[in-house]
Amino acid sequence: MRIKEIFEKNKRTFSFEFFPPKNLNAAVRFGINAGQLMKLNPSFVTGTYGAGGSTHANTFDMVNLFNNSLNFTCMPHYTCINATEEKIAYDMRVLKDNNIQNIMLLRGDPPNGDPKVLENPDGFNYASDLVKFVKENYDHFTIGGAAYPEKHPEAKTLDEDIRNLKRKVDSGVDFLITQMFFNNDYYYRFMDKALQAGVDCRIIPGIMPITNYKQIKRFAEISGAHIPESLQKKMEKSLGNPNDLYNIGLDFAIEQAHDLLENDAPGLHFYTLNKCRAAIDLYESLADDYTEIRKKYKKSFSPHMPF
Repeated sequence: MRIKEIFEKNKRTFSFEFFPPKNLNAAVRFGINAGQLMKLNPSFVTGTYGAGGSTHANTFDMVNLFNNSLNFTCMPHYTCINATEEKIAYDMRVLKDNNIQNIMLLRGDPPNGDPKVLENPDGFNYASDLVKFVKENYDHFTIGGAAYPEKHPEAKTLDEDIRNLKRKVDSGVDFLITQMFFNNDYYYRFMDKALQAGVDCRIIPGIMPITNYKQIKRFAEISGAHIPESLQKKMEKSLGNPNDLYNIGLDFAIEQAHDLLENDAPGLHFYTLNKCRAAIDLYESLADDYTEIRKKYKKSFSPHMPF
């Protein structure tokens, strides 16, 4: 199903993001965790695409599995860094032939941690270039794009980033999913500016429970997301206690998610990191009393489990 059709039927959507496993051990763990999450019947799922297209084959295989074998609406990420027009056209045909109807189009990150983005010889230097090409040549896709509530790290100001976002939406983006953030005020400010600029598509907030503080702090530094100082202090005091760390991160994410929904956010997109415990606790808290959820899952999970 096209995600646009899902939007027409649902005021709110709840979706999960996965990344393709790199080896057999990771594949087994992924299968366990993905299976648990898919029991929650998300509106759709997305599959990430490594820097410079490094997980190209695994991403396509994973999306094909979800979409055609498990019958879940799935959307692959796709980036244009280092990609030629010939390669992009070929990949779009492969996805279309595999009945993939949704795609998240991104500029992407340089491979191997290289901070420089080399100029694309075929002109695909920005996500808007990729969106325009796909929209004009493969209009059967519902196209998703990325948004940055605290501005893209390479943009000088939020207003500049909003102008770039408007250009991308005008090129053919149907909806947006935000980068993770931990202060909802950033999202609300961003929404106000986006609407004022004429960006009127659905913008779904992306959230990530902090269960591994050092890992998420590193992600936040790369993406430009700010972790509130009060939360940092709480988590730093609990670095030696995984259970307390988990509960602090989960409680914060639950409060953040409820506030977003109470203020009319059009759903939530969960960055799962291929783990199910926090996503399940958070997702279930949206419908049930949190105390009951904690009782339910304490019997199923140990704080030392890798899931």
